[in-house]
Amino acid sequence: MRYLPGFPVAPMLAKAVTTVPAPDSVTGGLSYEPKWDGFRAIAYVDGSDVELGSRGAKMLTRYFPELVDALAASFDRPVVLDGEIVVRTQRRGGEHLDWEALSQRIHPAESRIRKLAVETPASFVAFDLLAVDDRSLLDEPFETRRAELERVLEGVQAPVHLSQVSRDPAVAERWLQEFEGAGLDGVVAKPLAGPYAPNKRTMLKIKHKRTADVVVYGYRIHASGRGVGSLLVGLYDDSGELRGVGGVSAFSDKRRLELIDELEPLVRRDESGEAVRGASDRNRFSSNKDTSFVKLRPELVVEVRYDQMEGERFRHTAQFERFRTDREPRSCTFDQLEVPTAYDLGDVLAR
Repeated sequence: MRYLPGFPVAPMLAKAVTTVPAPDSVTGGLSYEPKWDGFRAIAYVDGSDVELGSRGAKMLTRYFPELVDALAASFDRPVVLDGEIVVRTQRRGGEHLDWEALSQRIHPAESRIRKLAVETPASFVAFDLLAVDDRSLLDEPFETRRAELERVLEGVQAPVHLSQVSRDPAVAERWLQEFEGAGLDGVVAKPLAGPYAPNKRTMLKIKHKRTADVVVYGYRIHASGRGVGSLLVGLYDDSGELRGVGGVSAFSDKRRLELIDELEPLVRRDESGEAVRGASDRNRFSSNKDTSFVKLRPELVVEVRYDQMEGERFRHTAQFERFRTDREPRSCTFDQLEVPTAYDLGDVLAR
């Protein structure tokens, strides 16, 4: 791969804000766009030579051969695109982003990769242009980069897509509400006059924030070996079974040690007095990670913050809000969760 000076680059990042910002809050105005929930990737395309760089050090190229082929066929000139790799599946109510299917695409076996490329093909949604031909656009304002991106992607067909934009905050508010039903993650606002700033949080992201009361049924030891690393939490289904919905983490060093003592009375023990341990399913992103946990009696309820669900689990790690000693664990059911109205992903991509 032939790189321009200053490339490859780390992606530009976003900082969280609570509401859709007004356009006059940033000099030069704002451009709003949907926040895609996939793998962030910078695509380097030079003829048949294509590389997909991730936000971290891991290259994604080998996992998405169908995108390599599609990107190579889509451009007759060298380009560097910032975008998102997503997987689209049909669900009740229309097409939807499928995080679980996307995560399955990261697999060590080449045969498995080729099989999944056919069964659950990925799409690439472009939302920024960092270079074209032998010209870097990193120092150009976003308004210029976006106009050039639209020209470069004119006529490009699926699975390569152009993410839509608007300068109207009312449209962004509507996207925030409607597009969640198609699996999207929120809305992003970009300063129109801003250059591309690798690894800097110069964009703004607005995501849904919700709370739920959940039952603690176990905890994992922190990677340091000292204190609670995360709480495992669940909700009761219609049959009365406690089903795991995710984890709660981000405790301070002091709080991790305090939780060990606070949770001690709830630890399940065998006949010999040893703590009973369980094991969660291993994650392909951390296959060597210890997934064991200490089992607790399901008597403690905590309120957590979360943004959205993926099936019956929190899409991201939830954040601890407070203990709910006033809640009975059996009252913590799936009924309390807000279910967004279904929205067809095809309508998001077609506009």
